[in-house]
Amino acid sequence: MRINTIFNEISLRNPRGDIFGGITAAVIALPMALAFGVASGAGAEAGLYGAILVGLFAALFGGSPTLISEPTGPMTVVFTAVIAKLIASDPVNGTAMAFTVVVMAGIFQILFGILRLGKYVTLMPYTVVSGFMSGIGIILIILQVGPLLGQASPAGGVIATLNNLPGLLAGMRMQETVLALMTVAILFFVPARLKRYLPPQLLALVVVTLASIAVLGNADIRRIGEISTALPELRMPMFSVEQWRVMLLNAMVLGMLGCIDALLTSVIADSLTRTQHNSDKELIGQGIGNVMSGLFGGLPGAGATMGTVVNIQAGARTALSGLIRAGILLVVVMWAGGLTAVIPLAVLAGIALKVGIDIIDWGFLKRAHRLSGKGALITYGVIALTVFVDLIAAVGIGLFVANVMTVTRLSELQADDVKAVTNPGETDLTLTPDERKILSAAAGRVLLLYLRGTMIFGTSRVISRKNSEVKDIETLIVDVRDVDHLGVSAALAIEEAILDMINAGRSVYLVAASGQPRQRLENMGILQRLPKQNVVEDRLAALEHSVHGERPPVPAAALPTDDIHSIG
Repeated sequence: MRINTIFNEISLRNPRGDIFGGITAAVIALPMALAFGVASGAGAEAGLYGAILVGLFAALFGGSPTLISEPTGPMTVVFTAVIAKLIASDPVNGTAMAFTVVVMAGIFQILFGILRLGKYVTLMPYTVVSGFMSGIGIILIILQVGPLLGQASPAGGVIATLNNLPGLLAGMRMQETVLALMTVAILFFVPARLKRYLPPQLLALVVVTLASIAVLGNADIRRIGEISTALPELRMPMFSVEQWRVMLLNAMVLGMLGCIDALLTSVIADSLTRTQHNSDKELIGQGIGNVMSGLFGGLPGAGATMGTVVNIQAGARTALSGLIRAGILLVVVMWAGGLTAVIPLAVLAGIALKVGIDIIDWGFLKRAHRLSGKGALITYGVIALTVFVDLIAAVGIGLFVANVMTVTRLSELQADDVKAVTNPGETDLTLTPDERKILSAAAGRVLLLYLRGTMIFGTSRVISRKNSEVKDIETLIVDVRDVDHLGVSAALAIEEAILDMINAGRSVYLVAASGQPRQRLENMGILQRLPKQNVVEDRLAALEHSVHGERPPVPAAALPTDDIHSIG
């Protein structure tokens, strides 16, 4: 196996750009990793470990050279819910089980990549994705209410925070709230020209931290505290018989969210670099990164849009930049941990608050009702379920409702692609003069069932209804020449119509050219039930034979009606 099929594109052909990209990405990653680590409840060091390990292994084994991977807002929110749920059920082992969920999520991502499912991962309705991401943004904002007011977030997540809001407001610590507001103000109002040279997150972190030291001195301000400068210890996976279902479901959600996040960011990177990423390989790299992060107590991560864009804008073109970024963060952990001890928690809360605001899909929410009323209801419903019920339920219910509505709409549209013709004067189907003449002469005794386009399962009812609308016919002609794809359910509906005619001792003709529809009907045994001369490739020939030809003999063993497939 060639080495470049295992590793990402790592090259020395662009050293200056990759070095500057790696340094810039590390500068942005530091405050974000600290903020996400604290916000998750696992600690600032967990955020740093996640930024190093996910970023390192995704850069080594991924399929998008310029992608920067690290803890992200959506992944942090899901992990926060996981760790809170497992600690509540098992205070002793809950944290260890939460990191095991991260390992399991990584394994799912590796499997997705091995099974080559990368191109299917992002095939989700935008209304569901938008609602889910916006809901996650709202959750991240609500969870920062406590820290913004100078207090720890109440245990129990969003509902607990909202229930305790009067108490949080009553116990507000003004000094920390002012620090948080200063942080948010810098993030929102830093000039665009300055952003090109200095990331707002780092600027806010440094400026507000220095201000807290200079102005407040030794005041009772909650700060990060000392971060261990030792290498992270290996955490062996831990499972619980009582919680295995919760762990499995959350691992699947975390893994799928990480896949979507990474691949969507990879598409952005492709558009900026004019390259093409390998989605399956990227999923394997992301999976390995999350497995390693979970084993060493780090947060789960995915492709980060902000870090990736800045990395590319700084000149990076290969995965060397990701390796340099991970190395710089490792240096910070090993030798500069003491510098982070004085950072106020309120500053990190302000950074996390801004991330939550940015995650919300404002552009779509402002016009969702104008684009589609039903789509807007799905989006708002997913937001409500995500924030107030459960992340898994939000995605599951949202996908189910969106898909049902899509199938219903497609079925309505495809109803026009199924035509039942007995009288040529009452149809808009294009017929030749000879075909019209023969159908007119048949005087309603011949039914032409014409299908075109893609026949998915939603059209099976239409086929059955069209066939049942016509009574007292002697011959059925099924024309599938213009069908691009014949689904199983639609094929079963055609089979039911044909078998009804055969069992009634009437004639059936099938007009089908070589292709997938004919092959499917042959695999189902339908062609074998018809005389060879009744399976043709020309509709006019079928019509002529149906009127002037002899009626084919009724099969000796007509199929009992109980055995006919019923399309419900």
